[in-house]
Amino acid sequence: MARRSKGRPVDGIVLLHKREGISSNKALQQAKGIYFAQKAGHTGALDPLATGMLPICFGEATKFTQFLLDTDKTYVVRAKLGERTTTSDSDGEVVETRSVNVDKAAIQAAVDSFLGESDQYPSMYSALKYQGQPLYKYAREGIEVPRKCRKINVYSLTLDEYDADNEEIQMTAHVSKGTYIRTIVDDLGEKLGCGAHVIMLHRSKVGHYPSEKMVTIEQLEEKLNQAKAEGLEPSTYIDQLLLPMDSALVDLPAVEISTQQGIAFSHGQVVVCGDVPEGIVKVLADGQFIGIGERNVDGHLKAKRALATNQ
Repeated sequence: MARRSKGRPVDGIVLLHKREGISSNKALQQAKGIYFAQKAGHTGALDPLATGMLPICFGEATKFTQFLLDTDKTYVVRAKLGERTTTSDSDGEVVETRSVNVDKAAIQAAVDSFLGESDQYPSMYSALKYQGQPLYKYAREGIEVPRKCRKINVYSLTLDEYDADNEEIQMTAHVSKGTYIRTIVDDLGEKLGCGAHVIMLHRSKVGHYPSEKMVTIEQLEEKLNQAKAEGLEPSTYIDQLLLPMDSALVDLPAVEISTQQGIAFSHGQVVVCGDVPEGIVKVLADGQFIGIGERNVDGHLKAKRALATNQ
């Protein structure tokens, strides 16, 4: 006998404003519980210290999380100069203290040196896995393991403030996927010769999603309680905050097919239609999003990820 899924089928994306002090998984579970959703996943972990945009994908939207993982991100970061820590942020232990003998011009020059493409080694305090275990678990045990260097791109990095009295700086960074802001701050501190670590980190944007669309757990709970107080379905107001699944795919070209072709597509059949662009495409059947596909060797459309609701 098949096991029934706990929760209700919910499809869509909510832009959660993660608060400081909790893990991304904890935030995910809280949102999943409020929506009473059968299935949910987040797209790119934020450290407990960090706040800001954490897209939560529900139901069928989880099929497209990779597109949000792969997109660029924007952060506001505040760093303390003169101290280096084990984790490159204020959650770690101070391992080195040095005097700060820099001026704004020197900081600006060092900040500018990070622009463009470069190689970055992930922090040992990251969620990347080595032999099935997150790196941070090895780090907590004092074990150093091999890490692969990765290509990153810093599209912009601005020095927004230099507080000389408190030896702190604040920057805004627009970076490619997989970029560790803590590592940039640690490397910046070494360039300046004084050391540095993150004391505040806020993710303001993921791809094209604007910050004004973010909602907190408290706001979701308030909407849930409002519906209950008015005798409405609990989902009435919180479901209005869900973004469409294909909002994660705005950069993909779209291919339009008929309803009949959409049925075939959803069953994994190749669809013969007009020109299908190279690469991944967003597929619409009579204007309704039904999944993503790609061009096969014959130039026809084949399914890559089809929505189960259209089968």
